[in-house]
Amino acid sequence: MSQRSAKGAVLACKCPRCREGDMFQYSAFRPTKFDKTNEKCPVCGLKFEIEPSFFTGAMYVSYAFSVALTIAVGVAVNFFYDDPPISTYMLWIIFLVLLAFPHMFRYSRSLYMHVVSGVKYDEKFATKNNPV
Repeated sequence: MSQRSAKGAVLACKCPRCREGDMFQYSAFRPTKFDKTNEKCPVCGLKFEIEPSFFTGAMYVSYAFSVALTIAVGVAVNFFYDDPPISTYMLWIIFLVLLAFPHMFRYSRSLYMHVVSGVKYDEKFATKNNPV
């Protein structure tokens, strides 16, 4: 049976242990609920916040995403507008960072959970391999 890859699990915001359960309760496109993280994995029961304030460290990942987006937008604006005034840079950067915020929030938590938590993929927790 095919398993979801680690990269695929991070991008789909899935549980690091079973790679099937959703980390978030709602879609990223729900403006007021994009940040609602499930307490436990609905498939394998892994507690996502493995210690108090665990996801505080994900802010650093989110910050890196914001810096990368700011640099990319700044370079693109400079290329397309041929050295515009600073207000043009600011408007584009603020607009795109706010637009991308829900996704950066979710991906930073997902990446942090997969990389820092120490939880590894375990085939026996996947429902495809172990029907309940």
